[in-house]
Amino acid sequence: MGRAYHNFEQPAILVLSTRLTDAEVWPKAYTSVHRQRAVLGIHVVVVGASSSPYMTAVRDWLKRGEGMSTKCDSRNIPLPIQRELRQRCGFGCVICGLPLYHYHHIKDWANVHEHIAADIILLCDKHHGETTLGLLPKEEVIEANKSPFNLQTGRSRPLLMHYEGNSCEIHMGSNSFTTRTEGRSVESFPLMVDGIPLIGFRFEADHLFLNFILFDQFNHLVLRIIDNHLFYSISPWDIQFVGKTITIREKSRKFLIRLTFQPPNKVTIDKGRFLCNGVEILVYSDHIIVANNNTWISGCRIKNAHGGLIIGRTPKRTNCFMRLGRVDRYLGDSKTSSARAKSVKEKLTD
Repeated sequence: MGRAYHNFEQPAILVLSTRLTDAEVWPKAYTSVHRQRAVLGIHVVVVGASSSPYMTAVRDWLKRGEGMSTKCDSRNIPLPIQRELRQRCGFGCVICGLPLYHYHHIKDWANVHEHIAADIILLCDKHHGETTLGLLPKEEVIEANKSPFNLQTGRSRPLLMHYEGNSCEIHMGSNSFTTRTEGRSVESFPLMVDGIPLIGFRFEADHLFLNFILFDQFNHLVLRIIDNHLFYSISPWDIQFVGKTITIREKSRKFLIRLTFQPPNKVTIDKGRFLCNGVEILVYSDHIIVANNNTWISGCRIKNAHGGLIIGRTPKRTNCFMRLGRVDRYLGDSKTSSARAKSVKEKLTD
């Protein structure tokens, strides 16, 4: 193969084209490079084995540096840079820590046409607007970026979720849990482990309160909602809040939770990994599986029950859809459970 000319200060995508004829390589290479530069703000290195005019033109083009510029024609910040910014800023506004934010260029993108992580920060709607209008001095923003709010506190600033009414719905892995009350004070627990309500709703004086707890495998708190107030730890690999959906990843392509809020009374979880005291509950788009004993739950509708899936001992007896009193702890294998769930699903659909 020919050599790739690469500016090591920036990431590159390596496209191997040895199976294509030269006539196919050149237009694909040229189009690919320009598309990636425009959309992602990075450059692509294309290599080939031939010395024909097509590949010679590619190599000459790269030598001239046309594929190495930090300049780009798109305002879209490359995804790896977005993730780096979220981690560096503590997954929230650098000034107040609010988990709803904008990506703000310290150097106006319209003037520089480049995305450099060191020149981009996270600002909430309020502080982004004040900065853009010149009401918040740039020097103050730069100073806050040196020590972001959430990195000082270890968690995000609480965000009020607007839940209300006399009914609630949880949709999780093709299963639903619905509770309706007529002015009575009621608590409902769609998911509970050892008396700990991982998902809960509380009705009190015509008010609806959402409660939610998410742990990592070491029982460290990752996400918490207390009576509609959401906050999270900054310890996960990545936390992303887009629209009404919060996504927490343990590492690349490994979800801890993907949770969509649908006020005034609905929550949807289409992907998740609930961990508590050695119990592992996996949520997929069409089923739930308890990894410890391979219990598989799909397509269930639970209405007006105080409890949904309850595992382990509880302080008091609770009316529920399914109770698993005793399960082996710290023995579940999520990969084995997922494979079994797939096999069961295939048999059911045959």
